[in-house]
Amino acid sequence: VVEDVKKFPGHIAFNSASRSAIVVPIIRNGEVIAVLGIDSERLNTLDSIDKEWLEKVAEIVLKSGH
Repeated sequence: VVEDVKKFPGHIAFNSASRSAIVVPIIRNGEVIAVLGIDSERLNTLDSIDKEWLEKVAEIVLKSGH
C-alpha cells in the first residue's frame, strides 16, 4: 500500500493522476508471473482492507491457472 506515490522511489504510475496505489504480485514457483494493481487519484485512500481483497483476487487468478 503506497499512500503517496510521489514519495515512493521507482513508482510506475498506472495513470498520471495517481496519488495512492496498491500492487500485489502473483507468484508461481517463486517467480512473479503477474501483478495486480489499483490506484486512486486521492492521497491515502487505499488501506489494508483493500489490500486484503486484492490479495484474494490474486489468489483466485493464480488458482485459475492463467
